[in-house]
Amino acid sequence: MATFLYKLGRSAFRRRKLVLLLWVALLALAGVGAASASTATSSSFSIPGTEAQKAFDLLEERFPGASPDGATARVVFKAPSGEKMTQADNKAEVNKAVADLKAGSDQISSVTDPYTANAVSKDGSTAYVSVTYKVNGMELTDETREALEKTGHQAQGTGLTVEIGGDALQTVPETGAGEIIGVAIAAVVLVITFGSLVAAGLPLLTAIIGVGIGISTITALANVLDLGSTTSTLAMMIGLAVGIDYALFIVSRYRAELAEGREQEDAAGRAVGTAGSAVVFAGLTVVIALVGLAVVNIPMLSKMGFAAAGTVVIAVLIALTLIPALLGFAGKRVLGRKVRKGKPVTDKPNMGTRWSRFVLRRPVMVLLAGVVGLGAIAIPAASLEMGLPDDGSQPVSTTQRKAYDMLSDGFGPGFNGPLLVVVDGDKSAADRTVETIKGLEGAAAVTPATLNKAGDTAMITVIPKDRPSSVATEDLVHSIRDSSGDDVLVSGATAMNIDFSQRMNDALLPYLALVVGLAFLLLMVVFRSLLVPLKAALGFLLSVVAALGAVVAVFQWGWLGSLFGVEQTGPIMSMMPIFMVGVVFGLAMDYEVFLVTRMREAYVHGERPGAAIVTGFQHGARVVSAAAVIMIAVFSGFIGSSEQMIKMIGFGLAIAVFFDAFVVRMAVVPAVLALLGHKAWWLPRWLDRLLPNVDVEGEKLHKRLTSKDDGVSPEDPDEERNLVRV
Repeated sequence: MATFLYKLGRSAFRRRKLVLLLWVALLALAGVGAASASTATSSSFSIPGTEAQKAFDLLEERFPGASPDGATARVVFKAPSGEKMTQADNKAEVNKAVADLKAGSDQISSVTDPYTANAVSKDGSTAYVSVTYKVNGMELTDETREALEKTGHQAQGTGLTVEIGGDALQTVPETGAGEIIGVAIAAVVLVITFGSLVAAGLPLLTAIIGVGIGISTITALANVLDLGSTTSTLAMMIGLAVGIDYALFIVSRYRAELAEGREQEDAAGRAVGTAGSAVVFAGLTVVIALVGLAVVNIPMLSKMGFAAAGTVVIAVLIALTLIPALLGFAGKRVLGRKVRKGKPVTDKPNMGTRWSRFVLRRPVMVLLAGVVGLGAIAIPAASLEMGLPDDGSQPVSTTQRKAYDMLSDGFGPGFNGPLLVVVDGDKSAADRTVETIKGLEGAAAVTPATLNKAGDTAMITVIPKDRPSSVATEDLVHSIRDSSGDDVLVSGATAMNIDFSQRMNDALLPYLALVVGLAFLLLMVVFRSLLVPLKAALGFLLSVVAALGAVVAVFQWGWLGSLFGVEQTGPIMSMMPIFMVGVVFGLAMDYEVFLVTRMREAYVHGERPGAAIVTGFQHGARVVSAAAVIMIAVFSGFIGSSEQMIKMIGFGLAIAVFFDAFVVRMAVVPAVLALLGHKAWWLPRWLDRLLPNVDVEGEKLHKRLTSKDDGVSPEDPDEERNLVRV
């Protein structure tokens, strides 16, 4: 592989104008596709095989036009102190609001009158209007949302307190400023790392081009493939991080080759042949982790994984082709000013060299400090409670959160998460179900059954006593299901969230086994070792559990919550563990591959194990540290999002990268390798014969180029072709 990539790098360097033109054309083509694509009209969410989904499907079949998965809104009214919502003037304002809502949009399915629907609190202080729509929240037009908000504002002008809750106000998460800050921090780190504006600009430029192509493609296909808004957010998050990192690896190696006196074209070829090999396999681990999300069998999550994986593939291709092409344009301007002026570069030990020597002297102490430290941070993960965020997790300044609190105060917390029970049977079966549910402990209220025209299916609304994301509400859902037969299905947003969380829990271990297993095999091919891939996988598990512990401490317990803008604690988003496993594992392997490949390269070329560790850190620690800081900066930019889910993902990924890069890869890994010595690179002979030799450390390339430099004829054409095929 190294030989093939060497030739690819040299070819891209020589034909730089053509390569640049091709990538610019791809960016323009994707941009035109995105601009001309019709606006996405749906962002459906389904969980095939779950009871909640079966209930939705049954309602769509038996209650035509009911739109069970349509958006909902609750306009909550609260009378001034000393007044009641049943007073004539207040009642008139509510009735006017009901009429305005009905006339406000053709996307509305129904609007309830609180005075006929028993939606006035016992003390008369609060009332609410329920609005249902024919389409889901992401399909609502801006005009529909504006009509809803306008009705609320008009009613507020009469002295009533009016707030609006529900998913009808759901919009694309607000991001943008955070990502800009992340990219700005990345630029500063790159300038400090390289000491050259040109060298710092290349990774940023290529990452932006890659993300531009990826996001434009997703936008162009969003309507056709039913891609949600979070798909492009995830792709941007991952694409920026790996795009900068991969380019950073190639540019760093190119500068090192130039410093050794190589010609520019040869240096570009060697950089792509060596560091490029690490980029290919690092990218493969990320792709495996993201594509593996499909095992969860949730279409939305699978599409997010595939889209992000496509962005990673683009980042790898750009690093292997566009980077060497741009290096051809940049020439020696990628070097620092002192080097370009011919000033000698002192070969004194850098920070990476000094740190690795310290670890070699005290491997047991460093290993214990890293493992015990991360183990202590991981302790809160044992208290992990999972669920999906609702309006109760919104900032207290939002109208959704205010409406949530007003409903809780006036009617009880369970009114924010009613359960929809669907009975596949006649009126007598529905009545029996109503009586059964009334006898359950967690039910606060049960409405009479509503039958369809055929009289063979009924809907029952159940109000829990506790808030939607509580354990008590989850127990109520299970109690209804356990106390009823197969003809009774529990659905609604709350039940859907519970089923989603259960699906994520059930899929975690199989997903972990699949991703870690495939990556273990891949790393075994890369490093030709059993213990190095095993150490990589165990180190990752340690860092990801510690990161989950930090997420629980901040978002569930509220520790330092104000620092990160967490206004309401609650359960951790149910997709968080499996999402972190997928994304962080792939990204963590970037550092493992790049850092340890350099050690393997030194070891293969004759250095002793300890010296190989020092060499790996001498050449790789600075780059890996810069890459990690950049990735942390990019992910941290999403902490400023107004959406709790995006905020939690940004924090979790940033802290996980910090733990993995600076504790596991920089401390635990060299300590373990120092203790193992030669055994770290041991591989049984029979397995060595079975595994393909991809020459990721460039040993064969090194011999081939050395023989050319010495004037000896290179390998015969057949062997060269074999190398290229590998």
